[in-house]
Parts: sequence; C-alpha cells; structure tokens
Amino acid sequence: MENDTVFTLINPQNGNLAFKIFSFEGNSSFDHIQRHNYYSLIWVLEGSGTVRSDFSEYYFEANSLFAFSPYQPFMLTSTENLKGFVLHFHPDFYCIHMHQKEVACNGVLFNNIYEPPFTLIDEASTQTLHMLLQQMKAEMQQPALAQHELLVSYLKIFLITASRLKTEQNPMASLWVSSNKEPFILQALKDSIEKDFKVKHAPNEYAEALNISQKALAKITKTHFNKTLTQLISERIIIEAKRELYLTDKSVKTIAYELGYDDEYYFSRFFKTNADVSPQMYRETVGYAKAVGRQTPI
Repeated sequence: MENDTVFTLINPQNGNLAFKIFSFEGNSSFDHIQRHNYYSLIWVLEGSGTVRSDFSEYYFEANSLFAFSPYQPFMLTSTENLKGFVLHFHPDFYCIHMHQKEVACNGVLFNNIYEPPFTLIDEASTQTLHMLLQQMKAEMQQPALAQHELLVSYLKIFLITASRLKTEQNPMASLWVSSNKEPFILQALKDSIEKDFKVKHAPNEYAEALNISQKALAKITKTHFNKTLTQLISERIIIEAKRELYLTDKSVKTIAYELGYDDEYYFSRFFKTNADVSPQMYRETVGYAKAVGRQTPI
C-alpha cells in the first residue's frame, strides 16, 4: 500500500467531492464524530477497537469493512495503531438507492438498522477487494475515456462482493440458536416494521400486532439489536425519508404526510433529532434539489 497517497475526483459543476481513495495509518482520522454528505467505506486492515454508529457501539477486529451512509454519524476508537483504506463516493457519483437492483447493498451494507455497520473480510475477498482498489487508483492516476463508467463498474463489484460476504456471515444467526421463540419474534418484528412503519410509530402498536407484551418485546429488542424499539422504528422512518428527499421532488410536507405525520414541523424536528440535519439541508446537500442541477456525471 502507498501510505499518505490520496486519489480524489471533484465534481466540476459544484466543487463537491465525487470519489476519493486513500490509505491511512494511525487513529486520528476517525477518533471524533464523522458526519459526511457522501458514502464512506473504511477498510481496517490492522488494529481493533470500538465503533460508535448512530446510537450504538460495537467492537471490531482487524480486516473489518465499515459502510456508512450520508450524514450517518460514526467514530472509531482504538488503543492500537489502525491501518487501512478509505473509499468515499458521493450520491451524485453513484447512488445506491437508484441502483439497488444492480448491487443490492442498500439494507445490507448501508442503512441496516439491525446489524453492526461492518463486515469481516475473509482471505478470498481480501484479494478481490485489494485488486479492485488498485484498479481504481490506476484509473484515477491516468484518466481516459469513460473514466466515470469504469470507476462505477469497479465500485459495483466492490459493493457486491462485500454485500454477499455480509449476507453469508449473518452475525445475528449465532444469537438466535439459543432460543426457538425469539428468532420468530425478531423476524416478525422486522417484517412488521417494514410493512407498517408509515402508519405505526408507537412501540405498543407492534407489541399488540405480535401478541407479546411491550415489556417483553422491549427486552428482546434491546438484547439482540442493542437498540430500543422506538429507535428501530425511528431509524426505518428516517431511511425512507432520506430516500424520498434524495430521489424525488416531493415537498417535505408531502413526505411527512406519506410517512404518517400530519404536522410538517413536528416531522422536521423528528428528522433533525434523528439525522442531525434538517430535511431541507439534507436535500440541498445530497438530494433532489442538487441532483437536478447537474447534466452529466463526472
């Protein structure tokens, strides 16, 4: 690896970061809260520690690949010397929501409220991902015709490889073998939130739907997801709100109404509390209002 070497593409139409790759060594890069307007893939090759993401904290080991969405707060803490690679890309450069059918990483690598925000990279995948990073860096050093298309192709393979690996690992499975009832409840809860998050915002509504006491459901949720049921519901709503703000020109009031909120201002406060940025600011920096102004991708 080339240390302290940074490869960056800037969108000439607005001056924003479009695509960036660099290697890092040390703990200073991520030892404070990060909150970017682009996607971040951080591959820790050496070192271990803890990661704080949204409202949760997890332990990580060497050869972990982190995936963070725009405006998702995170921080890595370690007493060891961390080494690895970082790959940033802006939604203007490649939007995982718009291309979900191609890479199927949304809800797996990114925006997965049920599992830790990282994947353990095995030996076979290590070789593949290293090769892809080297190809990307080579293309950025000697840009040629269709550079954007080629970089996107490499990025897609990178995302697909990591998504497949995380799906195979399914770290929740090891927690579920100890109980026959809890796996059913947890899966039913996930299905219920996915189906009803636009109309059911209160924990007691899901407890009633699953025919379980709210206290028991809260305990199971905290044990397996390290989050409260309210947090799970809120995070799913925020993911959908971000999707609408990015992909459509719907007003904040319309989006709020479609997500079950009659009061636009209450929804805006709810969004800012959970996403650390207002709906309008999110749209202006990564969403539709910015995207419609561009002509062709860089």
